Amino acid sequence: MEIDHNALVFFSKSWGLLYLGGFAVCVVVYTFWPSNKKRFVRAKESILDPVDKPWQ
Repeated sequence: MEIDHNALVFFSKSWGLLYLGGFAVCVVVYTFWPSNKKRFVRAKESILDPVDKPWQ
């Protein structure tokens, strides 16, 4: 059984789309998971830490 170029392109596009869609869903679920809220709040506030000053 030989696979021609069009069949390979179709396979790559369809499974690639499913893979990227699944990855996007996983990222959104991870972002809004309740136990990760403290981690994201800490990351947000650490950028604006008042103790940070420019190098001198």
